[in-house]
Amino acid sequence: MASNCAVTGSGLIVSFGEMLIDFVPTVSGVSLAEAPGFLKAPGGAPANVAIAVARLGGKAAFVGKLGDDEFGHMLAGILKENGVSGDGINFDQGARTALAFVTLRADGEREFMFYRNPSADMLLRPDELNLELIKSVSVYFVKYRSSPLRFILTTKAPPSRLLR
Repeated sequence: MASNCAVTGSGLIVSFGEMLIDFVPTVSGVSLAEAPGFLKAPGGAPANVAIAVARLGGKAAFVGKLGDDEFGHMLAGILKENGVSGDGINFDQGARTALAFVTLRADGEREFMFYRNPSADMLLRPDELNLELIKSVSVYFVKYRSSPLRFILTTKAPPSRLLR
């Protein structure tokens, strides 16, 4: 598990779910196929929420799984740089960090293409969870479709609020 700052207690907001690499076109308003090139950017709604909370002065942590690869370690570093606790991050040596190509087409619709086979974020297991961190949560933000979510939410009495 990554550890960058011990954050627990009152007011802690924990985001559960994915953090991935978004590849965004170098020009706007085109389809993925029409894009001449792409830039990498950190992505994933749960990670974005955690970073926003920390930037606004709140206490935030992220729970999820990244590949034990260069992208995974880069993403964990971005959380740390933004004041988000990584005490809930696990690294998977057998699966890679998820990748997504995303664009905003000229008609205003978003277009996504994910690369998962499966990716590390899909493989988080209940036995990998930092229960001390989870039990100290005031608010959850959840974007997870896998079985660990059911385990997480039954680990303790529900927090004061559950955001989805």
